[in-house]
Amino acid sequence: MTGNPFDIERARRETRGVGNIIHLNNAGAALTPVPVSAALQEYLKQEELQGGYEAMAKQAPALENFYLAVARLLNCTPEEIAFTDSASRAWAMAFYALPLRRGDRVLIGNAEYGSNLVALLQQAGRVGIELVQVPDDESGQLDTAALEALIDDRVMLICLTHVPSGNGLINPAAEVGRIARANGIPFLLDACQSLGQLPVDVEQIGCDMLCGTGRKYLRGPRGTGLLYVRKTWLEQLEPPMLNHHAATLGSSSSYSLRNDARRFEFWERSCAGQVAIGVAIDYALDWGLTKIRERIDYLANNLRAGLSGIDGIKVADRGRQLSGIVTFSSDRMATADLQKKLAEKRINVSLVPFSANPLLFEQRRLPDLVRASLHYYNTAEELEYFLEVLQS
Repeated sequence: MTGNPFDIERARRETRGVGNIIHLNNAGAALTPVPVSAALQEYLKQEELQGGYEAMAKQAPALENFYLAVARLLNCTPEEIAFTDSASRAWAMAFYALPLRRGDRVLIGNAEYGSNLVALLQQAGRVGIELVQVPDDESGQLDTAALEALIDDRVMLICLTHVPSGNGLINPAAEVGRIARANGIPFLLDACQSLGQLPVDVEQIGCDMLCGTGRKYLRGPRGTGLLYVRKTWLEQLEPPMLNHHAATLGSSSSYSLRNDARRFEFWERSCAGQVAIGVAIDYALDWGLTKIRERIDYLANNLRAGLSGIDGIKVADRGRQLSGIVTFSSDRMATADLQKKLAEKRINVSLVPFSANPLLFEQRRLPDLVRASLHYYNTAEELEYFLEVLQS
C-alpha cells in the first residue's frame, strides 16, 4: 500500500457486522456501513409515519442525489444515469433496446455473466443474431488482438464483463473501449463487480452503456442498481418497456420519450433504496476509489499467497490484473462442505456456480470453486484466522 495509511479503525467502527462475523462474501453482498443503513431506515420510518408519497416529496433532494453521486462516480452527467432494481435489469434494458437484426454479430468474452448469456441466447434464437466468442490470451483475460481481428461490418455490439463473478481477473475494459470507438461499435460493460472496488471512469474506458449494482462493493442495499447510457446513444435507443415515467403522454393516443436516461426507469421503485445507494456512493467516494483498490489489492495478494501455501488448495484466479475476488478449490473436501464448515466458524464465503461464468467453466473445465471476496474493512488478522481454519 502507498500514501497515507488506511483508517481501518474507522472502517470497522462504521461497519457493525464485523463484530459478529468475518465477511468474505463482498462479491455477493457487502456489509452496509452505518451511514447507509441509517439513511435506509430513516426513509422507511418517514414512509411509516407520513406516507409513501409524502415522504417522496420531502426527500426529493436526497432522491436526486443518486444521479449526482453516480455521475461523480463514473465521470459522466446525471442525465446519462437511470436507477434500476438490479444490475441484471440495467444490463437487459440496455441490451434489449439495441435494434439488433438477423445476421448481426455480437462479440462476447469468456467471462460473460450467466444472466447476460441467457438474454444473448434468447435474442440469438428469437431474432437471429450471431454470438461470437472472443478467446482469452495466455494470461486469462480477454484477448484484445483477437477482438480486433474479429471486427467486420456485421459486428453491431461488443459485450464485456469487467470483473467476473467467479474469477479474480480484471478484463482490459479501456483497450476494448478503444477498439469499439475506433470502429464505431457500441460497447456494453457489465461493471457489477468492479464498481466500488476500483476506479471506473466511462470516459477513460470508452463504454457506451454500463450496468452496476448497489449491494456488492458499493456497500448499498439490495434491490438497487444503475444504468449508464452515453448521451450520444440515448436518442438512438428506445427501451423495450415503457411507462408514463419514461414517456410523456401527449394525448390518449400519443407519447414522447424522455430525453435523458430516465427513459429506462419505471416510476415505482424502492425510494428508500435509491436514497441509500446514493449515500453509499458518496461514502465510497469519501474514502477514495484509488485508496480502496490499494487496500483490497493488499489483502487479496496476501490471501492468494497464503492459500498457495496450503496443501490441497488450488487458487483458480488468472489474469494480468487481479481483483478482490479470490477463488480456489480443495482436494480434501467438497466445496459445499467447506463453506458449511467455515460458516460454523462465523466465516462467510460463497460458492461459484456454473451459472456465474458458464463459458469460462466450460472452457477451463473448472471444478466447483469457493469464492472469498475481500473488502477494505477486512483485516490481515481475519485472513490469518481464515487460513488457519482452512489448514485445519
